[in-house]
Amino acid sequence: MTAVVACAKTGETGEKGQPPRLRADALRNRERLVAAARETMVEFGPEVPLDEIARRAGVGNATLYRHFADRFELIHHVTLSVMSRTAERAESALAEEPDAFQALRRFVHAAVEERIGALCPLLSDGVDRDHPDLLAARDRLEAAVEAVMGAARDSGQLRTDIAVGDLMVAITQLTRPLPGNSCTNFDQFVHRHLQLFLDGLQAPARSELPGTAATLDDLRRRS
Repeated sequence: MTAVVACAKTGETGEKGQPPRLRADALRNRERLVAAARETMVEFGPEVPLDEIARRAGVGNATLYRHFADRFELIHHVTLSVMSRTAERAESALAEEPDAFQALRRFVHAAVEERIGALCPLLSDGVDRDHPDLLAARDRLEAAVEAVMGAARDSGQLRTDIAVGDLMVAITQLTRPLPGNSCTNFDQFVHRHLQLFLDGLQAPARSELPGTAATLDDLRRRS
């Protein structure tokens, strides 16, 4: 069920020409469902039962289906949430850190908390990757990361032969879940390896990288 229909069921109406707004309690339920879906899909994969997502969110199945028609619509909103939260991390780091490379460090360590690598499989064939909302979220995320990297590069602290694609591939790979559940303290290893990776990004470069810097457009064309 679309968000507009869900809003209509709450009895709320919006301004003329605008979609209706959710009541405060309905909005909280929706946010809880998206957060629970993100957690359970990272933990169990995209095919986690919707009943488990509703249980984790503390709501009934009927509430889930009032907000989301099916699994694909829920995945769509989980993806939007992750991209928005990651962009906010980049924007906050750049605005609040006086040192440009420290802003980059802060963003990278914060971004792994969103588990981007674990969420990549969510973008299956059933999800419209060209949906206007996803395109807008992607553009915001790319601009935010570009700004953080640009500031670090302009300060002379970031090597000049990498681009946003290189950074996002590294974050994605380091946040992919390991096979099985036998690896304890996984987050500890992720942040240790990120620190090693970040040290390698600092200027002056200690070696010449093969190939060329990868942009996000490069990654999209190759996929």
